Amino acid sequence: MTRRTRRVEGTKIVQRRAVPAVLAAALLLTAGCSSDSSGGADPSGADGSSSPASTAAQSSPAGTPAEQAPPAKGSVKVLRTVATGLDSPWGLAPLPGGDLLVSSRDEATITRVDAESGKKTELGEVPGVSPSGEGGLLGIALSPDYASDHMVYAYFTSASDNRVVRMLYDGKKPAGEQLGAPDTVFRGIPKGVIHNGGRIAFGPDKMLYAGTGESGDTGLSQDKESLGGKILRMTPDGEPAPGNPFPDSPVYSLGHRNVQGLAWDGKQRLFASEFGQDTWDELNAIKPGDNYGWPEAEGRGGGSGHHDPVAQWSTDEASPSGIAYAAGSVWMAGLRGERLWRIPLKGTEAAADPQAFLEGEYGRLRTVAPAGGDKLWLVTSNTDGRGDAKGDDDRVLELEVK
Repeated sequence: MTRRTRRVEGTKIVQRRAVPAVLAAALLLTAGCSSDSSGGADPSGADGSSSPASTAAQSSPAGTPAEQAPPAKGSVKVLRTVATGLDSPWGLAPLPGGDLLVSSRDEATITRVDAESGKKTELGEVPGVSPSGEGGLLGIALSPDYASDHMVYAYFTSASDNRVVRMLYDGKKPAGEQLGAPDTVFRGIPKGVIHNGGRIAFGPDKMLYAGTGESGDTGLSQDKESLGGKILRMTPDGEPAPGNPFPDSPVYSLGHRNVQGLAWDGKQRLFASEFGQDTWDELNAIKPGDNYGWPEAEGRGGGSGHHDPVAQWSTDEASPSGIAYAAGSVWMAGLRGERLWRIPLKGTEAAADPQAFLEGEYGRLRTVAPAGGDKLWLVTSNTDGRGDAKGDDDRVLELEVK
């Protein structure tokens, strides 16, 4: 493929207060692990912490029992349609009581969906969002301390950048007035009409991870001083997380084109989905500090110094957005591909060929999230200006997977 060297001047990391060395050491010494935030019952990942290495994709040490792979073939059953009539839904955050929060990219609103009845209640509009092209109100996540602080985090496109904010959610207030004023946690992520990234998630270590895009400027992906084309890892307050691979930097991995899916497996290893350009979309196992190749490589065979993907697809089969881990597999939502992919894992490798489900049945698929056990939530994306919307679009579905 052709290498592009164009870059935008002035796209640099916003310098933030460094974490004191004593605090960093204390955090690393006290780190431990519990349930993962994408594959377990607790969507916030609030049950434990871990060092950065334990959230990265790694091989099992020699002499440890081999990991068991799930069956080569799986299944998907659509149990029910949870809600309909959503406008440009993008992010989804399951609440502790079972209901769902859904963000609208173009309307810049967050809506609560009753998981039993499907009733929708608008929390409010997020101020400062500037929807355009692929930008707008994108990923949302609950604070790791949500039970006590009731904070909702959101990644959105403003008039000048992509940023992360947090807002107090007060369900006792009238509908439309339940979100507090946004507190900016992190800013300065490059924005564009395309490739804004946007997925955020708290990891098992209670750190905030964000997938970013290169905003159409491919040179940013290889620039360690740029926030574009990266996976970022930060504290809940937006500081570079202790133990990150580059000193005083939130950059966790680089060489990405447009990351819109983040999930951890049962061993707390991080996986990410990524849009390719014309040839290969990717599912990657993320290791801190690794380079995933863009724009010098697209798909496998990137050469020395580049981390090859776990699996790859032609862009018309996938164009992946959200991912989730359940039943021993990563499940990946496809936009242009209009299908849900199952990638069975053995460690950080695919245990069998990826398997497609729901092909063309529900149109574009944007977000998939764990619903506990062998269940998943799946969000369609047919009202985003690129889909063929039906009368009841967009929808949230509940799935049973194996």
